[in-house]
Amino acid sequence: MYPEEMVIPMKNELVNNGFEDLNTPEKVSDFVNKPGTSLLVVNSVCGCAAGSARPGVVGSLEGGKKPNNLGTVFAGFDTEATQQARKFMLPYP
Repeated sequence: MYPEEMVIPMKNELVNNGFEDLNTPEKVSDFVNKPGTSLLVVNSVCGCAAGSARPGVVGSLEGGKKPNNLGTVFAGFDTEATQQARKFMLPYP
């Protein structure tokens, strides 16, 4: 489990750009069942998330077509929510 003071700024990179913070399994399930196209990002403290994933996903929203729903879970912090999100992503690891 990562310390909150490390995670919150990284969470806010997405939340401040319109992503819903899905920090419980119930929020994840509700999000997945919303109508329309959804984009669910598994955020992390790793360098790949910082260097590519977060900037890339925020940049992708600058185009003309956007998902109806934006959500994010944080691996290593919102553990149960991330486990729930990964159930919806099976069979992909």
